Amino acid sequence: MKICGVTRLEDAELAATLGAWAVGMVFYEPSTRSCGVSEAELIGAAMQRRVELAGVFVNAPLEEVVDVSQRARLTLVQLHGEEGPAYCSEVARRTGARTIKAASVKGLYSVRDLERFHTDFHLLDGHAPGLRGGTGRTFDWSLVAARHHGAPPLIIGGGLDPDSVADAVEATAPYAVDVASGVEAAPGVKDPERMRAFFEAAAKATVAS
Repeated sequence: MKICGVTRLEDAELAATLGAWAVGMVFYEPSTRSCGVSEAELIGAAMQRRVELAGVFVNAPLEEVVDVSQRARLTLVQLHGEEGPAYCSEVARRTGARTIKAASVKGLYSVRDLERFHTDFHLLDGHAPGLRGGTGRTFDWSLVAARHHGAPPLIIGGGLDPDSVADAVEATAPYAVDVASGVEAAPGVKDPERMRAFFEAAAKATVAS
């Protein structure tokens, strides 16, 4: 489980305690979940080697991604804009972090377009006009079946919450699930009870073999 949109150390601590694979911080100022670099440095220092530390960027200059990655001790860089394959490869080379290329799913072509990206992970998210992640909207999970064998491990996001995460896992058999708004009390502030309920629901999900 990847808990994204984290802006506070206490929320990162809870995510790790509950067993999160990764904690995500958004470095995109227009987002209501944007995390300041100073707070990200605190989170990175406290959480290193406990969870994967993911940074979410949208069409950011390469030097900015490298600088923030170093300061926040990122182990994952998620690219959620119009970044091309060459840019993604350069991010991996310059930061040493594993990369996630994300796509907001508008249709089958969104899923197929990701095949151009040989990143460490692919992430499929819900689409909402004008938003970059954190949309609170799901997408048609049946589209996941169009991914080719051998594609990078898949992370599913978009509209997941304690009531829907088990269905998403059962429908898509992902490597990981990504949640932001579905476990919040307010943008960037996690709700401990919703976090616990999300983890419990995901743990109970079953995937057909």
